Amino acid sequence: MIEREIMLRSIEDVKKFVNITMSHPYDTEIISGKYTVNAKSIMGIFSVDLTKPLHVIAHCEEDDGISAQIEPYVYVAEKK
Repeated sequence: MIEREIMLRSIEDVKKFVNITMSHPYDTEIISGKYTVNAKSIMGIFSVDLTKPLHVIAHCEEDDGISAQIEPYVYVAEKK
């Protein structure tokens, strides 16, 4: 299982992220607050608050490259 915090800042980011998750055979989900949505569903992703970081869980046995593919969306908190 792979878990990351991501930010999807534009419609284009959402489209690209969905295409990445759809290219992998295992389930991938996004958790935003109390809501969990299918990361392969563009409508599901648009139903959550995209102004905050999202928790992504990819249910895979081993990393088959998805970590590198979603790297551009990984959220790094700004230092205060």
